[in-house]
Amino acid sequence: MANKAEEIKDVQPIRTLEKLNDMKWSLKRHCSERDYILFLLGINTGLRVSDLLNLKISDIKGKKKLNVKEGKTKKARTIHLANIYETLNSYIETLEGTEWLFPSRKGNKPISRIQAYRQLNKAAEMVDMPDGIGTHTMRKTFGYWYYKRTMNVAKLQMILNHSHPEVTLKYIGITDEEIEESLTDFVL
Repeated sequence: MANKAEEIKDVQPIRTLEKLNDMKWSLKRHCSERDYILFLLGINTGLRVSDLLNLKISDIKGKKKLNVKEGKTKKARTIHLANIYETLNSYIETLEGTEWLFPSRKGNKPISRIQAYRQLNKAAEMVDMPDGIGTHTMRKTFGYWYYKRTMNVAKLQMILNHSHPEVTLKYIGITDEEIEESLTDFVL
């Protein structure tokens, strides 16, 4: 069983749209709608898995914006859901007999972080992406694509509640990628 340190270590963002779409397909096909929605919400909000798993149906249902207090940092953050609103609310309509957005089949509680990790890894294996996938993959993928789209590390640093821009770039693997790219055609 993976521990928290193993999950974070060596976990990378998903850097291509093809692999991102493969992962979505695999979660729907080989896991469940619950696991797909967890992944979708994770890559579109950048919330930590612990904050995602604590969400209740009442937190999300019918909302295009959500205010959350992050568990780790205790900081308030506004989450925008308009881009996945329809998908989220269609999923919520299928849930019965639970208050949790990501209910466990065992009792009235959400799935565990370990179960989320297992499902993400199962989906990744099915599409030949077994390396570097963990629960932090969702948050890192959000950060990576947000940065690629906006090139604004200061805003991303604030969204992820990091202490320094360098921490943010390292977290999403940009520094290594940029160094690699700059050296590819370097010749004197």
